Amino acid sequence: MQNSNNTMADFTLPAEPPETPGLPWHAHVSQLLSQAAALCIEHGVDVNAYMSGAWAAYVESRPGMRAELEEMQLRDQLDELRKLGRLASA
Repeated sequence: MQNSNNTMADFTLPAEPPETPGLPWHAHVSQLLSQAAALCIEHGVDVNAYMSGAWAAYVESRPGMRAELEEMQLRDQLDELRKLGRLASA
């Protein structure tokens, strides 16, 4: 049974992941994601909460990305309104 009340914010990760000598970065990322998924399953975290938390962590780790995504979304919304004739073009 899944507990959809849990969120990724319930878990804290170490500031720096332990170094694994000789392991390529993508393999290290895969290990960390697998560990995070296993913890979420163990604690009954809903898959949507896990994915939402992973996406939020990714976006927050890239300065300016949130603002860029919001701007892209706004532009798409304005383009859609223009296509529907609800907003004039300049």
